[in-house]
Amino acid sequence: MCGICGIYNIDGQPVRPETVNAMAETMVHRGPDSQGVWVNGPVGLGHRRLSIIDLASGDQPMGTPDGSLQVVFNGEIYNFLELRRELESKGHTFRTKSDTESILHAYREWGADCISHLEGMFAIALWDEHQKRLLLARDRIGKKPLYYMVNGKKIIFGSELKALLAVPGVERELDYQALDAYLSFGYVPSPLSIFKHVRKIPPAHAALHSSKGFTSWRYWQLDFNSRKMAMDEHETVEELSEIFDDSVRRRLISDVPLGAFLSGGVDSSAVVASMAMQNEGHAVKTAAVGFSVKEYNELQFAAKVAEKYGTDHSEFVVEPDALGIMEKLVWHFDEPFADSSAVPTYYVSRMARKKVTVALSGDGGDEAFAGYVKRYAMTAFEDRIRRKIPSLFRASLLGGLAAVYPRWDNMPRPLRLKAFLGNLSRGMEEAYCRDMSFYFLPEDKRKLYRPGLAEKTREADVCQTLVRYFDQYSGPDAVSRAQYVDTMTYLPEDILVKVDRMSMANSLEVRSPILDHRFLEFAASLPSELKLRNGESKYVFKKMNQARLPQDILYRRKQGFSIPLAQWLAGDLREYAREKFFAPGSGLKDFFEPDCVQRLWQRHQEGRENNANQIWALLMFELWREGFATK
Repeated sequence: MCGICGIYNIDGQPVRPETVNAMAETMVHRGPDSQGVWVNGPVGLGHRRLSIIDLASGDQPMGTPDGSLQVVFNGEIYNFLELRRELESKGHTFRTKSDTESILHAYREWGADCISHLEGMFAIALWDEHQKRLLLARDRIGKKPLYYMVNGKKIIFGSELKALLAVPGVERELDYQALDAYLSFGYVPSPLSIFKHVRKIPPAHAALHSSKGFTSWRYWQLDFNSRKMAMDEHETVEELSEIFDDSVRRRLISDVPLGAFLSGGVDSSAVVASMAMQNEGHAVKTAAVGFSVKEYNELQFAAKVAEKYGTDHSEFVVEPDALGIMEKLVWHFDEPFADSSAVPTYYVSRMARKKVTVALSGDGGDEAFAGYVKRYAMTAFEDRIRRKIPSLFRASLLGGLAAVYPRWDNMPRPLRLKAFLGNLSRGMEEAYCRDMSFYFLPEDKRKLYRPGLAEKTREADVCQTLVRYFDQYSGPDAVSRAQYVDTMTYLPEDILVKVDRMSMANSLEVRSPILDHRFLEFAASLPSELKLRNGESKYVFKKMNQARLPQDILYRRKQGFSIPLAQWLAGDLREYAREKFFAPGSGLKDFFEPDCVQRLWQRHQEGRENNANQIWALLMFELWREGFATK
């Protein structure tokens, strides 16, 4: 696990080594073990290393003996041993035992198509001196980030946005479309970044700059349309178990101490169970965090799994005063990021790093097996009703009723009649966008924005960010469609960003067996009835783990990895947030209507509304503005 960066001066001007060094030094946390820089005329590559595999000879940048190829990469190639054997049979000679070298030989054998031969998590930059080509690529699911900037004179890239900002002359002009998207989703979706002239390589994409210019393409697609041949439930569980355990096994390769996150939920518990079964005689090192507020605390469930498998277990209780680290978290995210579960993710990473350098996690289980039961079940229920009502009737009558019905945001979703009627009056795509994903609804943003921001975002349509993925999978199965959209958006842009940044803030590598693309492809090929059945989420995955995990772990109510944010914002965090919102130097008033912000704040403090997520999103934006936009 590392940080990469670099510059290619298209106009032929020589790269200054000190500039690449400065870029790499912004990411010491991603690679505290060593720093490497390679500069040759108009090209410079930089690397920060967190040593995991081949500690003695795996330093980067790494080149071929003749110097014609140079590569820097962040992540792990899990099939590098298989690649090595295949490439050696084709006449390639390896000098190291590192997975990095397999990328060089794969490129020499297959060219830019080498990316489709790699299995793992990665962000890669490879320079081809003979063909004067720069290849950039990101892994299939988007575990590893890659920012870039292209203009007529140069290409600049890096694992983090701050690496690009270390280059003199990089503009910090705000991208208002990105800001508008952030206030809806709580994150800035690829390929946008918060700065207008910087973009992100999307997951499963590669880009190439050559004499023909800059081109990009998608090299992999998760397919929910391909269905497995009929198998009975027992056969499905057997095959699922085999693929899952193999995914875990591949992620146990390490030359440094390795452990796991253990939340007490199904996914992380399943990973720990598989690790323990494959490492008999060696206690798995596990880490868990909890809260003093009971409904947010899962430590007792994590402890039960730890006891069953005899793990070397550590616990930490996160208190409100821990939020003194907020400015630090904002610095690591580089962009505004509103998922408050970043706080416990930071602490579980920090705790794990005291014992291990690599940790396995259960990320991806909810998207792969319909774990968001309320979201997916209600979406399917609404879609069944929607299909039975003529579209004209839905738009006119139901839409009219929704417009006049009171808005009760604090009610459980099935009782939110306004939202229910509104969703039925819209197509599935727009309904899903509005009801499942937004921090601020479009009509709320219209009230929130100052005139200048309203004008600059007038043509923005954040729903299209999700709708384009609905269009890619247009089958009749509403649950599968929703899963696909979440796997393409919420998973890589929120969950994986959170885990990458917070683990890297602590120089910890996190690996996710459920996100093995072969495992995801198998899960996608299963009918949704095997994932969501009679209100039970992750049906077949739980069946797979029935003999491995306690029943109260498998079938208890899902809690999610969240914090008591509403209580904190009305208690311990109240004065800190108030100062950021309403002090004379606050920048929020430059973007947002003060009366609207005041109303959100006051109604939350009075207990009339739960506006915690909206307040947190605005607070994170203000902290980001202070740290990045005002430089």
